[in-house]
Amino acid sequence: MRCRWLVLVALMGGVALCPLFPEDRGNEILAKVQATANAPRDRSATMAMELVDKGGNTKHRLVQMYQKGDQKRLIRFLEPADVKGVGFLVLSQDEMWLYMPAFHKIRRIASHTKHEKFMGTDFTYDDLAETKYSEHYQATLVHEDEAIAVLTLIPKPEAEVNYGRLVMTVDKSNWVPQRVEFYDRTGTLRKVLTNGKVEKIGPYWTVTQMTMEDVQDKHKTVLSLREIKHDVGLDDEVFSKRSLMRGQ
Repeated sequence: MRCRWLVLVALMGGVALCPLFPEDRGNEILAKVQATANAPRDRSATMAMELVDKGGNTKHRLVQMYQKGDQKRLIRFLEPADVKGVGFLVLSQDEMWLYMPAFHKIRRIASHTKHEKFMGTDFTYDDLAETKYSEHYQATLVHEDEAIAVLTLIPKPEAEVNYGRLVMTVDKSNWVPQRVEFYDRTGTLRKVLTNGKVEKIGPYWTVTQMTMEDVQDKHKTVLSLREIKHDVGLDDEVFSKRSLMRGQ
């Protein structure tokens, strides 16, 4: 039934123009977003982290990040001393591990705690592990022009996610989100992610500065990436629990 009249035009010798439905176009754009984000075989970077409260008070952190493929991630705190050595390992959306040097052991992040904030930041464990929105959300195109596309992402029925809706504004020049709004299950805006700086490093478009703001708590986390390297051949051992505990 889809585009029936257009097919008829085609059969009559006309030009077949079958515009995608909003859901189809939305998922097509979301696929491009994910392909761009996960294009490198691996990536390493140092991240300067700023935690800013509603009074303007700022805490500084320095973090080392490694990523391989579209699943594996390792985040390790380098500074300050009170958090140095804390590590977070993502092997999949369902398998995450946290290492706290003070206890000399790792613990698995339980499913009911994945939606909690990570180490005082405005990112949850789930936020940091999310690499494929299409696994959990159905996208619909709500606006598109020459420069941007705006998608609404609604959780799939079986998805175990904490958000009721996302609104994503995508820059069509590089297929990187400019802004993502996170709404809870009641429809209240909880957080806003802004990708403030995007650079092409080698062949890959890379977000080099991003801000996650909790609009309810008036608290934000600013991440600035530097010393970014792609396709360096990271070994799987880097993403092991043994490596997480070693702090190397």
